[in-house]
Amino acid sequence: MNPSPRMSLGARKAEGLAYFIAFIACIPTANWMIGHVGTTCVPSGPCLLPVFPWGPHDGPLMAPSGVAMAGLALVLRDLVQRRLGRTVALMSIVAGAVLSGAVAPPALVVASASAFFLSELADFLVYTPLQARGLVLAVFASSIVGLVVDSVLFLSLAFGSLEFLAGQILGKTWMVLLALPVVHWIRRREAVGAVAEWR
Repeated sequence: MNPSPRMSLGARKAEGLAYFIAFIACIPTANWMIGHVGTTCVPSGPCLLPVFPWGPHDGPLMAPSGVAMAGLALVLRDLVQRRLGRTVALMSIVAGAVLSGAVAPPALVVASASAFFLSELADFLVYTPLQARGLVLAVFASSIVGLVVDSVLFLSLAFGSLEFLAGQILGKTWMVLLALPVVHWIRRREAVGAVAEWR
């Protein structure tokens, strides 16, 4: 079987647009989940999901349920940049921060918008120089930095406590790790296309 040719510019833009739409969709989904989805919901606090079977107290390690979408958003932003470039990636960060503030519950507007903006910017600053060394490495390293920034800022600003920090970091890390095989497949497809183009 012959390798597929490198993606056309139109196909790259279409794929980038799909990543952008998915990235933007993560924001309202995360904000909705934090107030509605969980195995338990804290009064005047977030709904929680278990992210590890054992925690510091007698039971599983818990995290606000929005961590699933927040971790995925970091990976998707990197893919937006891969397909559409740095300018669009920066514009998506600003747009995402505005949307995050617009759809967050009133008490979480500042925390949501600030944590989103600064964590995605941290992700951008790490991903940009690393992407030439390998897509998977760049996505993993930048996402880890971004999710730590996001977790610390969001919990500090929203709840004045880092009680769920370990769960936040682990929950987002699970989502990044689950996405890495897809990122590897994307990189491998690009490499196959590049070989085909040289033949």
